[in-house]
Amino acid sequence: MPTDRSAALARLEPLLGAWTQEASIAPEATGHAVFDWTLDGAFLLERSEAPDPAPNGLMLVDPNADDDGYTQHYFDSRGVVRVYAMTFGDGTWTLERTTPDFTPLSFAQRFLGAFSADGNTIDSRWESSQDGGATWELDFELTFRRA
Repeated sequence: MPTDRSAALARLEPLLGAWTQEASIAPEATGHAVFDWTLDGAFLLERSEAPDPAPNGLMLVDPNADDDGYTQHYFDSRGVVRVYAMTFGDGTWTLERTTPDFTPLSFAQRFLGAFSADGNTIDSRWESSQDGGATWELDFELTFRRA
């Protein structure tokens, strides 16, 4: 594995492990996510289980060859497949989808996450845009807590 790819993957280590998830749209229910290396450490894999009506998901993160970013490949139990541009560093995690990919783009999406000082909580929010990303509206807040 090239050194720059290894360094990019190493930056993702704060995500490793098991997390609980609390969403503002269903505060009484708790979801779960696990981040782990897969395929001999070549990719970061996230598996999430969420209470109805949210889907369960499988996400694979791959470092971009030409910059410091990442690509997240998203699959869920509804059969939805999406590709997100991802950044990660300095306590901030972002995902953004503003162009069509495997599914039509009827709205743009972004995820903004901020790590707590101790790294055990990620306060985040999913937002959507009906105008290609010019303006954003809150869909729901999501809190990750290290399990």
